[in-house]
Amino acid sequence: MESSQQLPDDFIQLCNSVTAKRPKAVISHILQYGFITTEHLKEIYGYNHPPRAARDVREHGIPLETFRVTGRDGRKIAAYKFGDIAKARFSRLSGRTGLSKQIKDELIRRYGCKCFIYLEKLDERELQIDHRVPFEVDGEPGLEPENFMLLCGSANRAKSWSCEHCENWNTIKDKSICLSCYWAYPEKYTHIAMRQIRRIDIIWEEEDVEIYERLKQQAVKLEKKITEFVKEIIEREIWQNSDD
Repeated sequence: MESSQQLPDDFIQLCNSVTAKRPKAVISHILQYGFITTEHLKEIYGYNHPPRAARDVREHGIPLETFRVTGRDGRKIAAYKFGDIAKARFSRLSGRTGLSKQIKDELIRRYGCKCFIYLEKLDERELQIDHRVPFEVDGEPGLEPENFMLLCGSANRAKSWSCEHCENWNTIKDKSICLSCYWAYPEKYTHIAMRQIRRIDIIWEEEDVEIYERLKQQAVKLEKKITEFVKEIIEREIWQNSDD
């Protein structure tokens, strides 16, 4: 297995620039031991969903390779090691916390301290800077704040999964397609990962939670999913107004 001494300095710098707890734990373990298994992730670090921990690392531009090893019970289990270092994303933001902080502060000043996808107000430390257009499609953008967005961890994972399953990410690599996608500009989009989909993310909080609970109770009474029930209410409201 590769040790940290065999890795190039710029890759080590990229690894050390990761501060989020879960990916940092994975990276540090691999740097020390050469690989990490699902057993390590569960028993040492308490992570019960190893693929998510691996995805967190990949989201920071660090390639991981999955392979199989024999676990303590004799069964084959998954393990992760660094993949092709040439595919690492050496972002200009990596290791430059001052510059990263400036971009984050400017985005908060312009748009508020909220997730761009879910529009939920969050503590600044819960928001992550993300490229509007994936690195894999357009490379590293200019450092203007408008090339970035702020996402909560959940939105960042959802965006990553959707992008990685998009034909534009994998083969076409046309920036204009990304610019009209929900995951880049949720306020004005024509598709989601090249599919004709529209979505609304609704959050009920504080006193509005009571409204959600009443909706849920009515949906259960009608034996409907709450999403289906909400869509029916919206559709009925639209048709009623169109008759006026």
